[in-house]
Amino acid sequence: MVNGIINVYKEAGFTSHDVIAKMRGIIGFRHIGHTGTLDPMAEGVLPVCIGSATKVCDMLTDKVKEYEAEILFGTATDTEDITGNVKKTLPVFACKEDLINVFPLFLGEIMQTPPMYSAIKLNGQKLYDLAREGKEVAVAKRKVRIDDIRLLGVTCDEEGHLKDAKIKVVCGKGTYIRSLCRDLGEALNTCACMKSLYRTKTDRFEMKDALRLSDLQELKDKGELEAHILPIDQYFSDYEAFSTLPEFDHLVNNGNPIRKREAVFERPIKDFYRAYDSKGQFCGVYKFDREHGKFRPDKMFLEVYS
Repeated sequence: MVNGIINVYKEAGFTSHDVIAKMRGIIGFRHIGHTGTLDPMAEGVLPVCIGSATKVCDMLTDKVKEYEAEILFGTATDTEDITGNVKKTLPVFACKEDLINVFPLFLGEIMQTPPMYSAIKLNGQKLYDLAREGKEVAVAKRKVRIDDIRLLGVTCDEEGHLKDAKIKVVCGKGTYIRSLCRDLGEALNTCACMKSLYRTKTDRFEMKDALRLSDLQELKDKGELEAHILPIDQYFSDYEAFSTLPEFDHLVNNGNPIRKREAVFERPIKDFYRAYDSKGQFCGVYKFDREHGKFRPDKMFLEVYS
């Protein structure tokens, strides 16, 4: 099996861990990791890393993500989405323009209170375990970044008051869209919860290219699955590349620093490089140390086969 990344479409009803478990069964390979949890009700892009590509998981988790979410106004639930128990209902007097006008309040770096039903740990316990036990605790706010919020559509009542809305959100790591929906409702002097959620993009991986688990099984049965795995070095295709001279292959194969005279590369010098040995085997990502004139390993990708 090739070490690399598959763009998986997570369907509703599955947890991210369910996807990993099912993929292990499909491809017969245990060394697999996902790149950012999606709630069971959520759908969309879940890049899955295989073999030595699991070293990319933390990098992909940190990348910008795009979502499309539906908001139901006037209803608050304990989970902050429509799967939860209703906590309260409030009248809604806000209109479409009011919603657009509060978007700027949530752009940039903001402090957000995560939902109780989340995998965040407090004193070693996950919040959703505490919530299921009926315990309510103070959840600390966290700094998150939201780059853009755009209105895609609304449904209003006869008086023009909001019933629900669909938004597009571009954000950084750790942002809870459920909590954003909640906060938008509060900013409009009512309450709200999330009605649906689709992750449409993570870094370069887009929903239109994502493969469902049934697709993966079919491709595996046809012997065509590897063609849909992005090799690790292609993930770093924006980086320049160098290769070692044959007598110095042992250095790059073992993750040692490489001097300029030991490698073939294009000038002028760049900051990051894909590192290959003289046989063309990808070994890792190197950063150029300008002070000492050497390529130094940043992240190595030794092959994993089981």
